Amino acid sequence: MRALQLIDDRKLELTDIAPPDEPGPGEVTLRIAAVALNHIDVWGWRGMAFAKRKLPLVIGAEASGTVEAIGPGVSNVLPGQLVSIYGARTCGLCKHCREGRDNLCEHVAGVHGFHLDGFAQEKINVLARQLVPAPPGIDGVAAALAPITFGTVEHMLFDNAKLQPGETILVHAGGSGIGSAAIQLAKKTGCTVITTVGSDDKVEKARELGADHVINYREDRFEGAVRKLTKKKGVDVVFEHVGADTWAGSMLCMKRGGRLVTCGSTSGVSTQVNLMQLFQQQLRFIGSFGCRMENLADAMEKMARGIVHPVIDTEVEPEDIDTALARMESRQVFGKIILRMDKDA
Repeated sequence: MRALQLIDDRKLELTDIAPPDEPGPGEVTLRIAAVALNHIDVWGWRGMAFAKRKLPLVIGAEASGTVEAIGPGVSNVLPGQLVSIYGARTCGLCKHCREGRDNLCEHVAGVHGFHLDGFAQEKINVLARQLVPAPPGIDGVAAALAPITFGTVEHMLFDNAKLQPGETILVHAGGSGIGSAAIQLAKKTGCTVITTVGSDDKVEKARELGADHVINYREDRFEGAVRKLTKKKGVDVVFEHVGADTWAGSMLCMKRGGRLVTCGSTSGVSTQVNLMQLFQQQLRFIGSFGCRMENLADAMEKMARGIVHPVIDTEVEPEDIDTALARMESRQVFGKIILRMDKDA
């Protein structure tokens, strides 16, 4: 069967690999429907992200699939069912797993696509507890966007930042996958949404998603624009995932007692913090990684009800993966790039 394997840094090959064995106890065989690409895939492609990986490695950390077969003891899914796949192989036994805080698992075996073979293959065996059934009205693409694109944002905004109606939020990189999701979710919550984009052609697209104010950061200093828009008060929440390039400016955008929640560092992993500003303004920094499985269910329910919707930049075949990754690396994307593994899903 076909699979996209990372052979070496910046070297991907569409290869033939053996299909999975019959599912064992607690396992399910999935036919992969769609894989959603993320900036963490670009990091992995560059060889920057995870030193413990063993090559060759099948890529793909965010996906959906259709259940083809179930192993002994599986009762949460049925053959023929469309499911969203939680990308970390958690233990299911530790205190955090039992409490539904899956992304804090004490004995996680790895993340698919980075430490473990990922989902860019026609079929794969996974643990049934990693699967969340898709509700009616959800197709393979929407289900593929629940684990990272919408699940991560649900966890950031509501579990961690505790975003409330009436608050003002700054969403960085509104044209990214998680940025486009954050704009929609924050607006539907009843917030005033300010977002940044890197080109004029993305401005109107961000407004169509619900952004009240859109700043082209290549033309204006976003921190100055935000201070002006908020009459120097600042925002309640900063949705941060860019990192070093925006960190200091993000701090200047925060009102007294404001919260900054971050899940990424695409522009660099290290920065400086003005400690006097931190304690005098009583700012709060919140790190957020991944999501809980419940976030996947919440995200798909909101998509099924039409509260939010997937924003798709491009759909490509596995043969076009190099072009897709190069497009992501150049930051030309608005929304998500989807790999269609099963054209009928």
